[in-house]
Amino acid sequence: MGESQSRYSIVERLTSKKIDIITAKSELKEQVREREQFVEKLKKDLENWKKDVQEDTKREQRRKELEIDHAVQEVDNTKKQLQEKEAVFIEQVKAVENALASIEEISKTSPTVQS
Repeated sequence: MGESQSRYSIVERLTSKKIDIITAKSELKEQVREREQFVEKLKKDLENWKKDVQEDTKREQRRKELEIDHAVQEVDNTKKQLQEKEAVFIEQVKAVENALASIEEISKTSPTVQS
């Protein structure tokens, strides 16, 4: 009977050892699977980041293009205002010159009164 208990105990220990090895193997496979998933996640994150950067770059480029368009429009508007104001100033100068000419003409024809 002692021999059978000894065999039973050996079988039990070996079975337990086998279960421990299978469990360790399974855990190791799980670790590998988890790390592979992590690598895939990192790759996806990188691709998403690249897309985000591209989109950000496109948005920034479009913003800068709009800023340039706005600045060009402001320059055009300022040029138009300048032309309009120049025309007004030219007319004002002509009016002043005409007034001066009229005064000069009046001065020539009328005698100067001195007191």
